[in-house]
Amino acid sequence: MLVRLLQDTDADHLAVIFDAGRRTFRNDLYADYKAHRPPPPDELLPQFPLIRGAVRAFNVACIESEGWEADDLIASYAREASEIGAEVTIVSSDKDLMQLIRPGVAMFDPVNSRSIGPDEVREKFGVGPERVIDVQALAGDTTDNVPGIPGIGVKTAAQLIAQFGDLDALLGRAHEIRQPKRRDALLTYAQNARLSRDLVRLRDDVPLPAPLSELAKRPPDGPQLLAFLQEQAFRSVIARLQSRGTLAPEAVAATAAAPRDVGPAAAAMPEPVPHAVEANYEAVQDAVDLLRWVEAARSQGYVALDTETTSLDPFQAEICGLSLALAPGRACYVPLGHCASDILQPAPRQIPCGEAMALLKSLLEDDAVLKIGQNIKFDAHVFARHGIAVAPVDDTMLLSYVLEGGLHGHGMDELAALHLALQTVKFRDVAGSGKTQITFDRVPLDEALRYAAEDADVTLRLWRALKPRLLAERLVTVYETLERPLIAVLAAMERDGICVDEAALRRLSGEFAERLSVLEAEVHELAGRRFNIGSPKQLGEVLFDELGLGAGKKGKTGAYATGADVLENLAAEGHALPQKVLDWRQLAKLKSTYADALVGQINPQTGRVHTSYQQAVAGTGRLSSSDPNLQNIPVRTEGTTRRSSCGCWRMWPTLAHSRRPLPRAATFTP
Repeated sequence: MLVRLLQDTDADHLAVIFDAGRRTFRNDLYADYKAHRPPPPDELLPQFPLIRGAVRAFNVACIESEGWEADDLIASYAREASEIGAEVTIVSSDKDLMQLIRPGVAMFDPVNSRSIGPDEVREKFGVGPERVIDVQALAGDTTDNVPGIPGIGVKTAAQLIAQFGDLDALLGRAHEIRQPKRRDALLTYAQNARLSRDLVRLRDDVPLPAPLSELAKRPPDGPQLLAFLQEQAFRSVIARLQSRGTLAPEAVAATAAAPRDVGPAAAAMPEPVPHAVEANYEAVQDAVDLLRWVEAARSQGYVALDTETTSLDPFQAEICGLSLALAPGRACYVPLGHCASDILQPAPRQIPCGEAMALLKSLLEDDAVLKIGQNIKFDAHVFARHGIAVAPVDDTMLLSYVLEGGLHGHGMDELAALHLALQTVKFRDVAGSGKTQITFDRVPLDEALRYAAEDADVTLRLWRALKPRLLAERLVTVYETLERPLIAVLAAMERDGICVDEAALRRLSGEFAERLSVLEAEVHELAGRRFNIGSPKQLGEVLFDELGLGAGKKGKTGAYATGADVLENLAAEGHALPQKVLDWRQLAKLKSTYADALVGQINPQTGRVHTSYQQAVAGTGRLSSSDPNLQNIPVRTEGTTRRSSCGCWRMWPTLAHSRRPLPRAATFTP
């Protein structure tokens, strides 16, 4: 916003005005002024000096004065500037500043890029700028705890001021009001209205911290500005300023040079900054402790979570436990389905799953609590099977994908190393690998705690590192209107699944098997002997050594290359055997990958195939699907009699999307 203002304004003087503190002269007038406001969130406190640092980095005057609100300073500077003939523009959409609008003083809303003049003020308050104070005095302001007159809102206040002229005239003639309730309120709370007028009226006689002459617009100091932007990783701002000549390209190139041999995209990435945090993880094994964590999360307004299951299929996996994190290093693990790992490791004490879910349901469905996850769609499926609809959510995997796209993968381990300089505990470290790997429900509790609580902890820390960058890099709209709403849409599609005609697939598999048998016989007849068509080594020997269909090329293993390109070239030369092998391969692929595999992936409970739609895989931004991949079914096969744009040869009647209505968050055009 500041960059745009500096580039677009023709002003010769410019300042950014800040509040110096919470207490001002208004607190002396009325002790309860803004008293109901809670202290700033802990995450916001570090931003205050950063905002001031940004203003100074752009070489813009940074003004504040102890005991005065920023609005009073703005009013005072506007008065002084207009008195010497300057045209003043107040860059804000704050309604309290609308009382300052007059000839020579206007407002500009930087969010909606619109000017605010007398007409806009009348639209909002029902009166002109000169009577805004009177309307506010009557209506009060719950934001600042300005009392006003009970029962009188902005619309009624505007009508009264229009009828009587101003606040003093209204209060002096309040006995003339016909409505008894309104008349009594004005007579009873007249002093409240006068006090409120003093609270909302902006003081324009504040001693100025700096004279107008010191607010002259100055060009930024290139090295200082660049240092600040690079420290905060504002890469898009640097690129924009460089393109407009504000920052010298050679200076940017020199300071952005990578210290190691990496690609150009990686060179632009900030170095990972270590975040040393002492881990304080707790095993929650009874309902009282779980309720304590639930209430803490509800009070805080956000919580990171992760589930541990017996499988990667959320529609069939059993939940082993879940983890919660409230602050960096502060996390817990709640075992729910652990069993004895061996004779010496009996099953741990744990809350019955149904009881735990009942305690968690109100939190996970609370609209006032943000639930943060890494690939939270998986966790949402797990909770949905227990009757819990997790919302609202944030997803660190998607935050990373929106911010950095195809620069790297977006798994937790990679993100933790990149952004937190942290090597996480790996699943194999607690569950083993290969034939000795165990399911998570058999992992001892101390190991499960170390692994699972860290997952939630790292998720929370990644969220704190990545979420603020959306605004700085102008990607809020992409995340908030595209990627985040799509989570619920894809989850609904995955739960609905794809209808599969199992009988048709089995029948098709049998037809494929018969056709493969015929093709295999034809290949052997052309070759003059039997061999394993699926073996590239044996096929190469037949093609090049025995039939002499060309010189062929051997790889490092000594076997001939027999890829599709090689076979297609040979078939184009008129050789029958390579074409038969291509047909055999295609049919074998259809049989094994689709006709046979899809039958095995039918969920026995729903009778449907539940694929997983991946948002953060394709570098182009498109969706992909896996387990199974239903976006890779061939569109057509040579000689087909029935074709479809969403299926393969003779397979399209066996697959059909659910006809259930999709959520309102998305519109799909067939």
